[in-house]
Amino acid sequence: MIYSHIIWDFNGTLLDDVMAGIKSENVLLARRNMPLIEGIEHYQRSFCFPIVEYYKKLGHNFEKEDYNELAIEWVTEYLKFSKESRLNEGVKDVLDKFKDENCRQVILSASERQMLVKQVKELGIYDYFDEILGLDNIHAHSKAEMAVEWAKARKIPKALFIGDTTHDYDVACRMNADCVLVARGHQNKETLLKCGVPVFDTFYDIIDYAEKSGKR
Repeated sequence: MIYSHIIWDFNGTLLDDVMAGIKSENVLLARRNMPLIEGIEHYQRSFCFPIVEYYKKLGHNFEKEDYNELAIEWVTEYLKFSKESRLNEGVKDVLDKFKDENCRQVILSASERQMLVKQVKELGIYDYFDEILGLDNIHAHSKAEMAVEWAKARKIPKALFIGDTTHDYDVACRMNADCVLVARGHQNKETLLKCGVPVFDTFYDIIDYAEKSGKR
């Protein structure tokens, strides 16, 4: 194994919370008599970073309403629906594999940190991680700056970033980390392939990729 650190995105990567995201946003849209998200394909085509642009795609007008208030409203609904969310299939096996290889594992997320830690503990995976990095607010601004500062403070020989969005790829590039994406989360495979890095359909493929990387 060539990687000393495995950096995990949380939402959509470790946590299968796509339906929680759809249900939460549809509550907000219904309250405003706006068209609902029709399903996973519609959602994955619309979802993007920064999050404010995703909301705009769905029809929110921030000249008429406050983005910060909308974010609070969304989180309130998400906390209800995310209780139904579970780990993505295969995640536990990958966590175990990297643990056996003595890799340091880190979560890097745009989620508010206290909410993030609570979710990680409830999923029973808290002890896998050396660090859990989240934002200090609920407004889901870019995690890139946090990632860059974190990477600068450490001398990391070789890191692998595992995510589910093009934003995860962008963050990995800024950290000088290798990146793989899994088409099990908030963006579809067609979108992810544009990044030019490996895109897998299952998490089990990541184990095979990481082992082969060490043999190159």
